[in-house]
Amino acid sequence: MVPLRIGIIGFGKIAVDQHVPSIAACPRFRLVAAAGPRIRPQEGIATYTDHREMLAREGLQAVAVATPPAFRFDIAWDCLEAGVHCLLEKPPGVTLGEVQALAALADGRGVTLFTAWHAQYNPAVTAAADRLAGERIDRMHIVWKEDVRKWHPGQQWIWRAGGFGVFDPGINALSIASQIFPGPLLLRTAELLVPENRETPIAAHLHFASPAADGPLSAVFDWRHGAEEAWTIDLRTSGGVAVSLREGGSRLSVDGRESAEAGLPEYRAIYQRFLDLIDQRRSLVDIEPLRLTADAFLAGRRKLVEPFLD
Repeated sequence: MVPLRIGIIGFGKIAVDQHVPSIAACPRFRLVAAAGPRIRPQEGIATYTDHREMLAREGLQAVAVATPPAFRFDIAWDCLEAGVHCLLEKPPGVTLGEVQALAALADGRGVTLFTAWHAQYNPAVTAAADRLAGERIDRMHIVWKEDVRKWHPGQQWIWRAGGFGVFDPGINALSIASQIFPGPLLLRTAELLVPENRETPIAAHLHFASPAADGPLSAVFDWRHGAEEAWTIDLRTSGGVAVSLREGGSRLSVDGRESAEAGLPEYRAIYQRFLDLIDQRRSLVDIEPLRLTADAFLAGRRKLVEPFLD
């Protein structure tokens, strides 16, 4: 079978560290080109500063869009209009309206649009969702803390409107929570801590409700953490079963006993899912993590904190 010709648009750290090796590990894809405004020559693939030139010249059948979120809509629109299957890094857009418009275009063109929430594809997350299915939840607490200087050194786009701030990593937690929670999650209150010299929050405290819950549901996101990340989701069912996800959803324990889950690494699993969707000629557009984020920005109380100096 002839491999599908795929390109990457937005050739930053996540593309180099995750997308390139995951594509290389999938024999049904062949990475032939990459595009980005400051891209350097890459061995074995064509490079472009303009994605439109890449689309016009490379005969692509699929693309992965890994740019900052503010640029994704226009790029994905161009790709879908060209009849190219499109994988969107998280978050898939700045607004819900953008994602809904792209979904409608993909449906009209008969091509695949895939919102790739990578954290959902950890085997431990799938196992947690299976364990919690049909349960009532007594409580849930999410802790997502890291050092912004480590993960986004010198990146100014994250601090501007549309850059998400601490929700750039925090939306990973929301993608997991929306996947494993046995009912709808609804934001009730939020406090967004915004540095005086920035437009997006450096920390957030969230409280949720759900028809499937009997007790408190909360989350704390913080970019002012130390060198060791804290990425945890702890739940207890009304029957007393404790379910914990650690290390960004890669490790699961139930009642304190760790469960080893077999499966592909998350980005390998994403590309396998992308292939399955292309074969089935359908899209997978999940807006729940983005909806929860949008609700926090809409309903949250903003509190100014000390300036952030990078």
